[in-house]
Amino acid sequence: MDYEVFDLGDVTLQSGVTLPNAFLAYKTYGVLNDKKDNVIVYPTAFGDQHVQNEWLIGNGMALDPQKYFIIIPNLLGNGLSSSPSNTAPPFDRGHFPQVTLYDNVNFQHRLVTEKFGIEKIALVVGWSMGGIQSFQWAASYPDMVERIAPFCGAAKTWPQAYVVLDGMKAALMAAIDFDSSKVNLLTSAHMRSVGRVYAGWGLSQTYYREGLYRDMGFDALEDFVAGVWDDSFMKMDPHNVLAMLWTGQNADISANPVYKGDFDKALQNIKAQACIMPGSTDLFCTSDENEYEAKLIPNAVLHPIESIWGHFAGRGINSVDSKFIDDNLRHLLSLHPNRSITERN
Repeated sequence: MDYEVFDLGDVTLQSGVTLPNAFLAYKTYGVLNDKKDNVIVYPTAFGDQHVQNEWLIGNGMALDPQKYFIIIPNLLGNGLSSSPSNTAPPFDRGHFPQVTLYDNVNFQHRLVTEKFGIEKIALVVGWSMGGIQSFQWAASYPDMVERIAPFCGAAKTWPQAYVVLDGMKAALMAAIDFDSSKVNLLTSAHMRSVGRVYAGWGLSQTYYREGLYRDMGFDALEDFVAGVWDDSFMKMDPHNVLAMLWTGQNADISANPVYKGDFDKALQNIKAQACIMPGSTDLFCTSDENEYEAKLIPNAVLHPIESIWGHFAGRGINSVDSKFIDDNLRHLLSLHPNRSITERN
């Protein structure tokens, strides 16, 4: 086990359900300094675990563990933190309660404050659903978070993204004829169809048209779809996926008692310097949506990742995209927290 576990105890979720013996899996990189002001929080995305975040961490990189204390908390439902696959009855498998990103960030806040005594966070960064969590951190704890850097992730699940996630859910539920009473019959083999649905959204039309999958060692499109999408999704537990899909579909930084659904107010209340990096060809979290959000955040800039890698421009696979993200993070971290982020040059 290459991670640690923070026991949350019995927690009451936004839904009102009490999840007993809840826990948050996390991994840290680097050392917390005496002032406790070198903290970076880097939440995981849908389907990912902390190891999938490690491509952005390294000596000499913006997220340098020789300089910063980096915490990667695992999303509830991802198989390491409390999830359908590791929770005892009556909340196992298809009976796992609905968990929001607001719940997740509240639990992460407990980890940061109770375990480490941290009062300020230099940066919250994340890809995709990890990006939404960075927005949530800044909205929920505006006086604590100094900077955020969401990439390929919006501040809520906009309608089109909701429909995409719903298609993934439908592909899985079709295996049991949409009969929720049979949900515990689902197996990882049924995840193949989910991967096929996601394959059309994770990368851009141009990526497929130009056959860039050949650069990844696949001679044919079918080999790529089977070797990447089938393989990665069939490694996931279907009940964990259903839990994370619900979390993703209902993600909204204003859907909580603080903002009561006022999305614009939640954005306007963010005090952090925000460097927002949408993928220019992202079909899932679009630049237009991030542009709307950036205009409402008092101290934000929009720096699109000019890439044909779609949503996966933020996945750490293409070196050009990865360097762009790292360069923007380096600049963001170099700024004094009270300085305008627009003072780029």
